[in-house]
Amino acid sequence: MRKKLLWSLLASCLFFGTAMAQNSTVNGRVTDEKGDPIVGATIQVKGAKGGTTSNNDGVFTIKAANGASITIQALGFETKTVAAAANLNVKLVTDVKALSEVVVTGFGGSLIKKELTGNIARVKGKDIEYMPTPSVDAALQGKAAGVFVNSQSGKLGQAVTVRIRGNSSISASSQPLYVLDGIPITSQDQSTYGGDMNPLTDLNPNDIESIEVLKDASAGAIYGSRAANGVVLITTKRGRAGKTQITLNLQSGQSEATKRVRMLNSTEYNELAMEAAKYSDDAEGIPYADPDSYTQYMKDIMSYHSYGQWDKDKAKSYDWQDQAFQTGQYRQADLQIKGGNDKTKFFSSFQHLDQGGTIRSNELSRTTGRLNVDQKANDWLDLGVSLSLSRIYNRRLPGDNAFSNPLQSAALLPMSPFLDPTTGLPNGTPPGDVNVGLYFNPRIQIDYAKYTQDVYRTFGNTYFKAKLLPGLTFQTEFGLDFLSQNEERYYQTQAVRNTSSPRGEGVNTGAFITNYNTNSYFNYNKLTAKHNFAATLGMQYQQSQAKYNSVTGTDFPSDSYQKIASAATKAGGSSSQSDFRFLSYFLRSNYTYDEKYIISASGRMDASSRFGKNSRTGFFPAVSAGWILSNEKFLSTNKYLSFLKLRASYGIVGNSEIGNFPQMGLFTGDAGYAGNAGQRPSQLRNDDLRWETTNQVDVGIDFGLFNNRISGEIDYYVKSTDGLLLNVNIPATTGFSSMVKNIGKLENKGYEFVLNTQNLVGAFKWTTNFNVALNQGKVTDIQGQVIEGGVGSMNRVQQGYAIGVYYTAEWAGVDPANGNALWYKNTKNADGTIDRTKTNIFSQATRVVTGNPNPDVILGLTNSFSYKGFDMSIFFNGVLGNENNIYGMGRYSSASMRYEDNQTYDQMARWQKPGDITDIPQARLFYNNGAQISSRYIVDGSYIRLRTASIGYTFDAKKLSKFKLEKLRVYVSGQNLLTFTKYPYWDPEVNADDFDSNIAKGNDFYTPPQPRTILFGVNINF
Repeated sequence: MRKKLLWSLLASCLFFGTAMAQNSTVNGRVTDEKGDPIVGATIQVKGAKGGTTSNNDGVFTIKAANGASITIQALGFETKTVAAAANLNVKLVTDVKALSEVVVTGFGGSLIKKELTGNIARVKGKDIEYMPTPSVDAALQGKAAGVFVNSQSGKLGQAVTVRIRGNSSISASSQPLYVLDGIPITSQDQSTYGGDMNPLTDLNPNDIESIEVLKDASAGAIYGSRAANGVVLITTKRGRAGKTQITLNLQSGQSEATKRVRMLNSTEYNELAMEAAKYSDDAEGIPYADPDSYTQYMKDIMSYHSYGQWDKDKAKSYDWQDQAFQTGQYRQADLQIKGGNDKTKFFSSFQHLDQGGTIRSNELSRTTGRLNVDQKANDWLDLGVSLSLSRIYNRRLPGDNAFSNPLQSAALLPMSPFLDPTTGLPNGTPPGDVNVGLYFNPRIQIDYAKYTQDVYRTFGNTYFKAKLLPGLTFQTEFGLDFLSQNEERYYQTQAVRNTSSPRGEGVNTGAFITNYNTNSYFNYNKLTAKHNFAATLGMQYQQSQAKYNSVTGTDFPSDSYQKIASAATKAGGSSSQSDFRFLSYFLRSNYTYDEKYIISASGRMDASSRFGKNSRTGFFPAVSAGWILSNEKFLSTNKYLSFLKLRASYGIVGNSEIGNFPQMGLFTGDAGYAGNAGQRPSQLRNDDLRWETTNQVDVGIDFGLFNNRISGEIDYYVKSTDGLLLNVNIPATTGFSSMVKNIGKLENKGYEFVLNTQNLVGAFKWTTNFNVALNQGKVTDIQGQVIEGGVGSMNRVQQGYAIGVYYTAEWAGVDPANGNALWYKNTKNADGTIDRTKTNIFSQATRVVTGNPNPDVILGLTNSFSYKGFDMSIFFNGVLGNENNIYGMGRYSSASMRYEDNQTYDQMARWQKPGDITDIPQARLFYNNGAQISSRYIVDGSYIRLRTASIGYTFDAKKLSKFKLEKLRVYVSGQNLLTFTKYPYWDPEVNADDFDSNIAKGNDFYTPPQPRTILFGVNINF
């Protein structure tokens, strides 16, 4: 009996002890290699149900028996299993093997790259920080496969063209949607003078943590009707718990134009001009009946524009490009402070930039400040706020096509002096003869006129995030993007030739854009041994309002008065307002089984004020799948293959950038008569008008070799856009000539290849990142319509070709017998063949497609090196297979004296006698001997450019500690250092701002080249 009682007591104690062991509490903390907390790590007891996650400080609590195994998993880190203990400190290491970079997917979502089934390119903030990159979109150049970036001009703050996987529209915008910390922001130009400006310049690139480019429909479908052109997600830096870190970066340097064009000097110009006068108005190569009259005319022209001082034997030359170009100074200071504790984390920054352009009178100043704060209110509620303020002051330049554009001074005669010898003022300035100078002297614009743009920008965002249940959170956000812009122009009396206002002229305009946005969504994550499920469900509302006003004044008392209030005559004024709204609901889910099989699906429903009432709402679904073959048994033991994943996606997205009122029947209040107010109909309504729709298929392979020393991606995609928004002709009986409808189709197909290699990994490290993309676009259906690119371009939209191809007469060279310009007839014969005979009669040449401004290939190559304290980075980007149109200036400076402009030096190779073999026709004053618009002016625009390079040295940390410093790095960096190209003018990376549109691309018209910038900098961490 006693033995039975003893065994019962022992069994009870054992049971009780076991029960106590099963219910013991484990307290732990999860950190990375640096000791920083890992938020959201999943902690599970092996073999048990449920689990927990680490909080903002990396801390967790879980019930487990002593000796039980605990598994800790986190995005971007290797999974770790440890034995349970009362207190655990678990350090996770970065999961290099698994391509574990964390990628932002929007609306609070993120995925490890290895589990990504859509195509998202990621550019890290550290790859673009402290480089002389003016804006976020320009920073993407060459960094992401399939993303074509063209900076267009060397003017400061100027708009940038960005195309993700080709052009997706003809008349709607083809620029991507930009989302800053979850808030869609205003990225459209708001200027009223010269070329388009870039509102993204308001954002400090050094505040950026990462940029994710959502390229395919699977990744972008959660942004619905605004994702057809791709989506760019910009995430700014946040604070972390721990010691407060202070970073100071100072830069100073200067910029020069990357190239100058060789123009004729006075002696050369005289030779060409006299020869051209001899053959003026001669089409057959026979001397004109009275050549002396034209010779005397040219002598008079040269004498007049040189203030009567012209003497060919005492020729003095003036290089008018000297009046356009200058050395631009560059100074920038950045201060960043970040840190926090268990409850509060913060990041703050301040930047001031002063930049002088390489063209005179072009200056830009940017001042920005940012504060990001995250607060843990309690165990279940987090909240935070982001606030950024900026001010941009830009002294701007006229449009490229304006005679006041400083670079157009290159066309002035080389014997014409910069200054009037009588008055000492720039020639053409009153009280001197204002007509001296073949055209308006841009120096007058520089000295006696100004155009300034002053922009204040506020980005604000606040969020509340509540933990409702294990794995389930709810987040709501409210964001504001407020842009206030004021532009002022003032032309002094000296600029009368350009303005026809003898007593001064002033213009003042204002733009005020208020953009509200709110997001509310649930995120759910469930992770077990073999199943990983994540889902997002939410809604978004956006409301934007734009107000504009302008006023013009003339007749000022003197040039000391430059505000409209002082103008005697208020010559004009206007005001307007425009609004749009979006209401959207979205759903996204991701499921991974056994770390091998992945499926994702998403859908978004958009309702917009921009669509017709019968098509107000649209649905945009997407689905994708992935198979990680390297985790299969038959590949898991492969010695060389580290990672292999197949993925495929399909989705439907839209383009809603169609303007705010194209669907509405509009009236205009300008129909007054005899002093009475009146209105008139100005646009027919279309209740069925909807967004443009793009269907996209993407098939890709992600791979890693030799423990991921070599990794990369290969993609093939097809984008098909339907329902293009076009102005189509309608019967005149309606009272209108055209109407906006959904008509037309286009297609883009392409390949993308990304390769990352760790070439050396010892003390001397060398890594290479390479990307290349090929895209072919084609308009497949526009129902026979012809859409021209506008005055100044040869661009056209034509079925069967890419958007904006050059459509013109085909150049056939020069007749060696008589110096006549020749063109191919390209007429159709009766049997259907094409007549390729040559003619010197321009009207006999049929226009054909002769070139394409869209590149066939874009690429980027970065090599990074480090050894002990030294580091170096070299980045090339290239654009291949595109052509540029130089007709805008070519007909003056390469057209054998069509006008009296100065010429480029290549004109000296003109035809002079029978038998000469050359591509430059005989010089004939005032005669269009080759000056007609033709493919003579379509030239290769391909280039490879050393975009950025830097070399730096970081001092030893132990030695710096004596001075209370954590880091000290000194460096030299450069931008646009070398350009390899056959392009004959200033810069192949060009697009004249006065001609810019979806269709009109690749046009050069005295467009300033990109600046070559050299900077010296110091980076200090406290």
